[in-house]
Amino acid sequence: MPLLDTYRNNIVRKKGDLAKLSQDKARETAKASSLYQKISSAKKAMTSTKSPSTIKTKSNEIMRAESDFAQVNKAIADVDKKIAQKEKELASEEKKYRDEEARQIKKETAAYKKRMDSSNRALHSINDTLTRHEVAQKEMRQAIIDLQSIPENITVLFMASNPSGSLPLRLDEEARAIQEMIRKSAHRDSVTFVSRWAVRSSDILQAINEENPDIIHFSGHGTDTDELVLQNSDGTPKLVSKEAIVQAIATVSDKVRLVFFNTCFSAGQAEEIVNHIEASIGMTISIGDDAARVFASQFYSSVGFGYSLEKSFQQAKAALLLEGIPEENTPALYVGDGIDPKDIIYCNPGQIVV
Repeated sequence: MPLLDTYRNNIVRKKGDLAKLSQDKARETAKASSLYQKISSAKKAMTSTKSPSTIKTKSNEIMRAESDFAQVNKAIADVDKKIAQKEKELASEEKKYRDEEARQIKKETAAYKKRMDSSNRALHSINDTLTRHEVAQKEMRQAIIDLQSIPENITVLFMASNPSGSLPLRLDEEARAIQEMIRKSAHRDSVTFVSRWAVRSSDILQAINEENPDIIHFSGHGTDTDELVLQNSDGTPKLVSKEAIVQAIATVSDKVRLVFFNTCFSAGQAEEIVNHIEASIGMTISIGDDAARVFASQFYSSVGFGYSLEKSFQQAKAALLLEGIPEENTPALYVGDGIDPKDIIYCNPGQIVV
């Protein structure tokens, strides 16, 4: 039984006991009143008679009545004592009841507050979830829009030059490795690979205008003074300055998004050219034939799998490590201001349906 019910029952019982004691006191008080009147009457009778026998009789009556009156007064005192004790007990039970009632109210208030707090937390959680879903949906819609802006097919223009008198390079193996890795990629039909060989300076703009590429790839020699080594009509080397290459790329179609300098000491050219296009890749120092071939082929394979520029670049560096070629720090990636390479994707083989 709950404590409140116990205390309530105790209060009712104590009040019942007090009512009974009050009745007992009333009866004893009535007896005392009757005896008092009897004594008063006997005393009056004694004063109004001269009969010795009457006086004696009334005197005896007074003595008996006073004896009974004393007993009744004692009984009344006992009842008063019991009433006082019951009133004390009643007050104690009433205090217990009030204290328990206050505890129950406090407990219920705390439980209600806890439920409200839990409900508010749940509501906030739902609101946060809805907000996150809304943000995610907006991001998804934007991602779809971004993907739809990616061409379904891209063209890679590979331009190679290895003039006579310069250190022989296996550029044909590099081109063959790139083509093979593209063919092995998931979206091979979305990447068109076009090559130009023995490239002269006059061939650059002509090839770009003819092919309208998305990616331009230079393969061959570079100098430590930021020059690209092409060739003259007689096959001898011709040095093309960084400024000339940058100016040439700056005037081509806006479709060009990446220039890949797979040549030695080409970081300066790559860094300068991102003032005009999204991104570029260049070599900080000299790069070996094997490193150039492995890095480039893996890069275009990753592009063919639809990966971002950032991931494709990192996978190409990882390929060098896997092949045991310690030149993973030679390639450098550059992007224009405010551009994140994680957001650049070149290959979108399928049309997105919203």
